[in-house]
Amino acid sequence: MRAAPSCPRCFGPLHEPNVWNSSWRCDAHGDVLPFQPPHHPSQAALDALRQSSAVPVWVPWPLPAGWLVTGFAEVGDERTGGRASVVALSGPSVTHGPADLLLIAEEPGVGLGAAYAGLDGPDPGTEFDAGPPNAKIEIRGHPGALWCLKGVPPDRAVYVGEALGNWLWLIAWPAEVGCFISLAQLSLRDLRDNDQELDLPFGAFSPRLDDEPREA
Repeated sequence: MRAAPSCPRCFGPLHEPNVWNSSWRCDAHGDVLPFQPPHHPSQAALDALRQSSAVPVWVPWPLPAGWLVTGFAEVGDERTGGRASVVALSGPSVTHGPADLLLIAEEPGVGLGAAYAGLDGPDPGTEFDAGPPNAKIEIRGHPGALWCLKGVPPDRAVYVGEALGNWLWLIAWPAEVGCFISLAQLSLRDLRDNDQELDLPFGAFSPRLDDEPREA
């Protein structure tokens, strides 16, 4: 597992802030917010993320049968606070074998959701919601909508929407898990809320949170 911050848009190395530039800098994408090394699933890691995050920390609750929370990650530093949050889940796929799901909340322009989706990014584009939504979900007790993105690598399904002024990404492996997202009627909770002291079941660390080069 990587030990240094990386670029949220390409997972490449960053130049640290210095006396000439107060920002983290990627050779390919210029000034960016740092994608911090991911955290193994634990209550302590969740508490730290809840305290630092300026964006929602989403989890579906109740969790689908057989699914576990398998890690956390964020974009930002002590100066900026968390400007993107990631909650990883793992469970059974629709047919056979394991499945992975990342729930990402991020401010526009951060680019982490697009990077995990395999897009050039940093955002889902201007026409992602041109047609009717492909999935209906509940967000903090209110109805929400997700659109399934085209043009992503065939090994994953990518759904995106908006919630509380931020992008909401659900990215699943393998692609067949997209059927689960569209049919499960997920209900998302923001773990930052004071009344969300949920007894989350933790599993083994998700390898999806480690650096994953974007596919063409």
